[in-house]
Amino acid sequence: MKLRPLHDRVVIRRLEEEQKTAGGIIIPDTAKEKPVQGEVVAVGNGKILEDGKVRALDLKPGDRVLFAKYAGTEIKVEGEELLVMREDDVMAVVDK
Repeated sequence: MKLRPLHDRVVIRRLEEEQKTAGGIIIPDTAKEKPVQGEVVAVGNGKILEDGKVRALDLKPGDRVLFAKYAGTEIKVEGEELLVMREDDVMAVVDK
């Protein structure tokens, strides 16, 4: 199943957080927080401006991004948990 977001929405796959701290302590699943980094899977066509023109999105599939802990709407597609959010909810792109 292919998922194509509309307008200025993006689909993001959360990236897993580290299993250990820098000191080597293993973090149990119950103590982990939701990851705030993800990879862009799909992007919409762009934001529709007031004058009717469409502004292309700055994000593209494959970008690694930072977002708020509770941003977006969680969905499940073919057993995979994804997030759908507006481009405005993405705080930054992480350069490799």
